[in-house]
Amino acid sequence: MCIPLTPCIIPLRVIPESVHERIFAGAFNHLLRGQGLTARLGEIDGKSVTIRVTDIPCEFHFRFQAGRLRAATRQRMGDVTISGTLAGFLRLATRKEDPDTLFFRRELNIEGETETGVHIKNILDSLEYDWDAHFDAVLFPPLAKGAKLFLHIVRRNCPQKFLHLITMPDHQERSE
Repeated sequence: MCIPLTPCIIPLRVIPESVHERIFAGAFNHLLRGQGLTARLGEIDGKSVTIRVTDIPCEFHFRFQAGRLRAATRQRMGDVTISGTLAGFLRLATRKEDPDTLFFRRELNIEGETETGVHIKNILDSLEYDWDAHFDAVLFPPLAKGAKLFLHIVRRNCPQKFLHLITMPDHQERSE
């Protein structure tokens, strides 16, 4: 299947994969700040993962090291390879569908070292992003308090059809 060169696809085809890897790893590590998920990454320390987007096509190589995601040097294959279409990865990233559904329907496939693959899938499955903890971890306390207040006000007053743009579907409003 040929993907048309839409504005969102062009950077994936034109910019070198090594640049994408560094940008994605930096964004991922920034978003991890304040999240409980970081404790679980120690279990896969030293493991590598290859993300293969089949319809673009492109591959990204990463290694988990000291609780962080790092761009990895090219290798034959990671300990685990997760492959699928760009649409499948976007549904996973935005939590529009849970990982079990995407893997069961074969929209995403995981292969390689079984134990590491299961661990990564379980991490994805249990992911619930905590924006409040993230703001506390990355912002000066008065700014964090203001950012959290603003986000909670927006969530309460945002029309339902736009709510998915500012929160994860599984998010439970915390009582303060």
